[in-house]
Amino acid sequence: MRTSRSVVIGVDSSTQSTKAVAVDAGTGELLAVARAPHTVTGTGGARESDPEEWWTALVTAVRAAVRDAGVPPASVTGIAVAGQQHGLVTLGADDRPLRPALLWNDTRSAPQAAALAESLGGPESWLERTGSVPVASMTAAKWQWLREHEPAHAAATTGVRLPHDYLTERLTGHAVTDPGDASGTCWYGGGGGGGTGGADGSTGAQESPGANETPGLDETTDGNRAPEGNRAPGNAYDPTILNLLGLDEALLPTVAPTGATRVGTLTAAAAEALGLPRTVAVAAGTGDNMAAAVGLGLGGAGLLDHPVVSLGTSGTVFAATRTRSDRPGLAGFAGTDGTYLPLGCTLNCTLAVDRFATLLGLDREDVALGGADGVVVLPYLDGERTPDLPHAAGLVTGLRHTTDPRAILGAAYEGAAFTVLRALDELLAACGLDPTDSAVRDRPLRLIGGGARGRAWTDTVRRLSGRPLVVPAAEELVALGAAALAAGAVTGEDPVALATAWGTGEGEALPPLARDTETWDRIAGVLTAASPALLR
Repeated sequence: MRTSRSVVIGVDSSTQSTKAVAVDAGTGELLAVARAPHTVTGTGGARESDPEEWWTALVTAVRAAVRDAGVPPASVTGIAVAGQQHGLVTLGADDRPLRPALLWNDTRSAPQAAALAESLGGPESWLERTGSVPVASMTAAKWQWLREHEPAHAAATTGVRLPHDYLTERLTGHAVTDPGDASGTCWYGGGGGGGTGGADGSTGAQESPGANETPGLDETTDGNRAPEGNRAPGNAYDPTILNLLGLDEALLPTVAPTGATRVGTLTAAAAEALGLPRTVAVAAGTGDNMAAAVGLGLGGAGLLDHPVVSLGTSGTVFAATRTRSDRPGLAGFAGTDGTYLPLGCTLNCTLAVDRFATLLGLDREDVALGGADGVVVLPYLDGERTPDLPHAAGLVTGLRHTTDPRAILGAAYEGAAFTVLRALDELLAACGLDPTDSAVRDRPLRLIGGGARGRAWTDTVRRLSGRPLVVPAAEELVALGAAALAAGAVTGEDPVALATAWGTGEGEALPPLARDTETWDRIAGVLTAASPALLR
């Protein structure tokens, strides 16, 4: 075993599983990847998971990653967690979950989201306050659902956490989050800043005293300081929104300046569980989309205004930018490095298409693309977030006796990709760009997620977007982004600059295909005609 290298661990705690990567902090070499599954339960609109299972999965995956990397535990110097966004974890007096977490794709909170959106002066006020309009996925709507449907649980709650917050607290004993994940709650108004491009490390945001320190933590703990050049605002919870929600700010975690802020070291219990030294530095961590951006080298110290399409359980489009979004169709998230990360998200992507493949008895790649049969599928099997149709079901139209089942599967791919890509022009406009400008249209999409590994997905995105693609070679970009945050906590370097130096966002460049406007217009026409009568 080599003992001289510094190894950092990046954890991606997603909806379906935990992935842990062991990375050489100096070179970015990926030493090992390990996985452990999660269980998601619920019928109808319910989607829940036990946070204790996330912790068990994290321990299993981290131990396996260190073992498979062939490095001694003493070489591990840092760890960071990136987690699925929006989930509501409620803690009791023993700091353990009172009930299963309500996940981001739990749509039971749609009525509460609609009511919230009309309060406080309506959607425009929410955009000004938080950058986002409440929808069912947002944590604020889930908290309201809990208050209305399980008031005893809400009353017994002594702590409210996001999934990554909960895991970071299990590692350090500190209740802490970051601006990126906090911006998905709809009760945080801090936003981003101007990135980390200033030589003095400023973000363009007004700093409070000690803004390079994590407020509220024990200052005697080793290394509770932000990496140099990564300064951002401290706590920025909106008191008016918290009052509306009946939520005491004391129940919420401290907001660290960035996801790379060193918030402490492992507790004795965490160190024993992981088989690692107590000296391992723990970064604040962030949400999965923010970590993916870091892994791609997007941020103030890297690429700005470069769009990303992620194809996973959900489909997303996002970009790091210095411009705060005011678009109601987008979530106006903060990045984890002081920039902004406007994002459009759909609920139905790879899993929905895989379900169609199963129903048709086909392999996911046994598909006929191109819309030649005139079939249109809107695969909204779990309701939909963008467009905001939380009660929608899947819709298939255009079937004939002669319809090839492979064409139905192809139409499911097209419906899912269309739904993701229709947010792209709005995303580019939110970055202050003109989507019709040829220079903007020639800017490649970075295609990531599990779907980016499939020929059918790649061909569909190329054909419906008409844009060049870059498909990064690295598969675990969320975990790699978390590893860069961990390295930033250890070294004080900018995590986006580290990921760029590691080359984790590099990959195959694919030229554009002629845009299939006929298929695009056919799907758009069905969506317009079906809404709201058939989709609500």
